[in-house]
Amino acid sequence: MNTDPRNTGSRTTGSRTTDPRTADPRWIATPITADLLRGALDLERTGHGILPHRLPARARAQCADPQLAMAESQPSGVRLVFRTRATAVELDALPTKRLYVGGPVRPDGVYDLLLDGTLAGQGSVPGGQVQVVDMSAGTMELRPGPVGTLRFTGLPTREKTVEIWLPHNETTELVALRTDAPLTAVPDHGRKVWLHHGSSISHGSDAASPTAIWPTLAAALAGVELVNLGLGGSALLDPFTARAVRDTPADLISLKLGINVVNADLMRLRAFGPAVHGFLDTVREGHPSTPLLVVSPILCPMHEDTPGPTAMDLSALGAGRAVFTAAGDPAERANGKLTLNVIRDELSRIVAQRAADDPNLHYLDGRALYGEADSAELPLPDGLHPDAATHRRIGERFAGLAFAEDGAFAGSGGGAASGAVGANGAVGASGVFTEDGGR
Repeated sequence: MNTDPRNTGSRTTGSRTTDPRTADPRWIATPITADLLRGALDLERTGHGILPHRLPARARAQCADPQLAMAESQPSGVRLVFRTRATAVELDALPTKRLYVGGPVRPDGVYDLLLDGTLAGQGSVPGGQVQVVDMSAGTMELRPGPVGTLRFTGLPTREKTVEIWLPHNETTELVALRTDAPLTAVPDHGRKVWLHHGSSISHGSDAASPTAIWPTLAAALAGVELVNLGLGGSALLDPFTARAVRDTPADLISLKLGINVVNADLMRLRAFGPAVHGFLDTVREGHPSTPLLVVSPILCPMHEDTPGPTAMDLSALGAGRAVFTAAGDPAERANGKLTLNVIRDELSRIVAQRAADDPNLHYLDGRALYGEADSAELPLPDGLHPDAATHRRIGERFAGLAFAEDGAFAGSGGGAASGAVGANGAVGASGVFTEDGGR
């Protein structure tokens, strides 16, 4: 089996209609439909194929923010799942990649292949569209590009469950799916559904691959089914996001709130508290007794006592490094500007107040996931986002705390034996994994 962590035979194709393999009887083309996809709240039919969305159309129509549009269309936690005896699988996709003017070139997004829950291969789709972001000018430009093909070969001939986790940081239009044996959709296996909403850290920023972001790691360790509404830069207490959470079936819900409100310098303390109450009220309309865990921000030294906004260090960007700084003034806290310590105090107060009448509402201080000692050992490389090793630590700690006997989600998981974390931070259903996904 090809388990090269960076290349599984991917290649660029200009047009599917001119590919000679479309007439090859070995390949069975299967339409990509909702029953083959998990983790998406909406599927949009485009001129190329299917674009998974993590927010429903109604929510997308209520906000013209290009940051949110980019974040929700990046399929963090979205995966194709099917049963087959195929030894080869091909996926045609049109990725949209990001390029920051003056910054380093970002690597291609990674697709993770899991067989019966075990990481078995990784690959990328070359080509695609490029979204050019100019931070200094505040502009975005979309440059067209070709569809590409991802190929996994040498798979075992047994009947197996195949999961292809889409890149968490790359908008992905799914064009065609081919196998060399028939496939069928996988029925619901009865696991609890955990819906998580948060910022770019929950989205997976700077994680190594889609199964190595902290919510995916935690879900695998706990044996639950993940729906990830981590939205980079966009966990802003928007009412349409609250309605999306309200309307999505879930057995467990967590909301990691605060850092993006500081990043954007979006509101003052007077508005923040009522906005949190309103968000929780809306979620409770659809999930009146579902275990609901409010998680405050992990440690972020630059914003612990300094308000936002968060700014990009353009001098570092010009030198090929992404570094963020706090542009606020600590003295402005007196006027109600928000810092992470202020937000933690407010979230703790609100949850304690509401929990008197809502016994299924819980609070977790984000510094229990990543705090002072962790910052000294594993500092945030850009001042804001965790690296791959830190994602792994946060995922393990969240699973250990939230799903513990006295945790908010006690008794809801399938047990730690249902997921193991490999040396590269990726997950599998059993065994101990090496960096290339082998056992």
